[in-house]
Amino acid sequence: MTDIAVTAIITAKPGSESAVQAALTALVEPTRAEPGCVDYQLAVSSVDPAVFITTERWRTSSDVEAHLETEHVKTALDTAGEHLAVPPAIHPLTPLA
Repeated sequence: MTDIAVTAIITAKPGSESAVQAALTALVEPTRAEPGCVDYQLAVSSVDPAVFITTERWRTSSDVEAHLETEHVKTALDTAGEHLAVPPAIHPLTPLA
């Protein structure tokens, strides 16, 4: 079975980068501890400090769905919500080659 790769793009409003970074950083450790998490990385764009990107690997699509329903994800989204320029863009990926 192949892991599920997911990329999420989270964009902060101008001036809200620190608030969004704090909310997302709080997600890292509890997400990595989830049973279906293979890898979870948080980064900020080198060309736009308002853009945060997670690169994730999950065992199954059910693990991805369960992750999105966890309290730590809900808390992070509630905390960051008013500071986001747009809703998070979550992209499960399908390899092409």
